[in-house]
Amino acid sequence: MKIHREGYTLLYSAFFFLLAINIILSYILKDQIEIRVFIAGISVLIMILLLQFFRNPSRNLADGENLIIAPADGKIVVIEETIEKEFFKDKKLQVSIFMSPFNVHINRYPISGRIKYLRYHPGKYLVAWHPKASTLNERTSIVIERDQKSLLLRQIAGVLARRIVYYPHEGDMVKQSTELGFIKFGSRVDLFLPLDTKLHITLNEKTIGGVTVIGELTNKKGGH
Repeated sequence: MKIHREGYTLLYSAFFFLLAINIILSYILKDQIEIRVFIAGISVLIMILLLQFFRNPSRNLADGENLIIAPADGKIVVIEETIEKEFFKDKKLQVSIFMSPFNVHINRYPISGRIKYLRYHPGKYLVAWHPKASTLNERTSIVIERDQKSLLLRQIAGVLARRIVYYPHEGDMVKQSTELGFIKFGSRVDLFLPLDTKLHITLNEKTIGGVTVIGELTNKKGGH
């Protein structure tokens, strides 16, 4: 199993911390084997949970000139028309993917294009499915433009998350389905798409980042 680079520091730290705890307790509780075995078991369980969270599975990544590919693993929790207030300031089609702590937490570019806008916003840590999480939580907003069409992707921290990682800079050219960043622990990704986008997903559908087709951009030119 490949481990994502964002997990290296935490995994090494957790391993040596748990190892030290178990060594110390083996001296303090040398005559209490049952307790030592129980603590060792809990330590192994913690490491397994951390390893599965930072896993980086191999995938046959999807691509397509007009396709919008899922930016994250998770479940579709929102499909609705809404006003995107930060960049477009206009009505857009919102698609939100909730990422549980058991999902792969790598984020990927839904389309190829140029990073037209990128902003990081510190904020609160409401549960990721809260309606106001998109505007109040720690988040990063990234607008990708291609062929006069733009979409906004928003990484949103959840109640457990305390760090959003993103790799691009404003002006960068990016490739569809490659890694955009990482959100540590429970979180959400919002997409704000043109209203004429042809969706290929339904509410509560499971998504696989870099594989599931969210929808299709029309060939109409102009506007956002």
